[in-house]
Amino acid sequence: MSDEKAESTVQEDQQEQVEAPQKKGKQGKYRREKPWDTDDIDHWKIEEFKPEFNPAPFTEESSFATLFPKYRENYLREVWSHVTRALEKVGIACVLDLVEGSMTVKTTRKTWDPYMILKARDLIKLLARSVPLPQALKILEDGIACDIVKIGNIVRNKERFVKRRQRLLGPNGSTLKAMELLTQCYIMVQGNTVSCMGPYKGLKEVRRIIIDCMNNIHPIYHIKELMIKRELAKDPKLAEESWDRFLPHFKKKNVKPNKQKKASKKDKKDYTPFPPAQTPSKIDLQLESGEYFLKPKEKEARAMERKKEEQKENSLKRQAERELAYIPPVEDTPKKKKKKSAEASSS
Repeated sequence: MSDEKAESTVQEDQQEQVEAPQKKGKQGKYRREKPWDTDDIDHWKIEEFKPEFNPAPFTEESSFATLFPKYRENYLREVWSHVTRALEKVGIACVLDLVEGSMTVKTTRKTWDPYMILKARDLIKLLARSVPLPQALKILEDGIACDIVKIGNIVRNKERFVKRRQRLLGPNGSTLKAMELLTQCYIMVQGNTVSCMGPYKGLKEVRRIIIDCMNNIHPIYHIKELMIKRELAKDPKLAEESWDRFLPHFKKKNVKPNKQKKASKKDKKDYTPFPPAQTPSKIDLQLESGEYFLKPKEKEARAMERKKEEQKENSLKRQAERELAYIPPVEDTPKKKKKKSAEASSS
């Protein structure tokens, strides 16, 4: 009986091997088909992390702190009760230190989501960068991240920096609004930083636009590109094709100044190893003319004489210019018609 059972089990194993064909190569040696893994399952979906998944408290405490500017002190003092209430729901403790000018977040024994401390860190960073509280609290949601782009060190000239930062806003904030609609991100320009909130894909686009803008590439070019991509994404036929042929390629049109004509060989001066003669100073010129040895009254008298001579010359020039208006213009005399020759008239 034992031999019959052994033969039957061997036969069943052989049938299973025939039914589930193995993939060739070392990688697919032990892989089998997964009938439960259907096409309708979204593998990229971020599932909600519930308190039941982590009932035990953390063994170590994690904390993050950030400084905030002086002008944000009054706003943070008013809003801090709402911040503590929002962070208590996820088991995070927070401290506002007005003496040091800092905000601190740390885990407690009630914390059940390990990633929530990083979300709380981003929250206090956004509050320090002038993001309003209702908008900053959205960072605690899944699928929303933040990025703080530092733009202060990209451009050295302050006037140029202010102009390029203003390009991000555009007239009446129209450029910023277009960027927010196309990337589905919230953007806040404040001082030397730009705070962004939204999905990861949108944050990547926003960072590229901001850095290119500070490097003298106008945001309108990226906005046009994003608008074209948005329309192309609606067409399922172009999902697996390259979109390079549809995207615009902008060329730089920097007009170079006219270079001065190179001096010809004849105009070139002969090389001399000696330096040019030193130009005479004011005292040297006075010594040559003898004015240096004159008394102050004599100097004043000589200066007055020069001034009167210059005035005379200027008055003569002006008088000559006025007299030009009274000179009659040369009139063109009409040419007399030549009389036809007698031979032509007789014919």
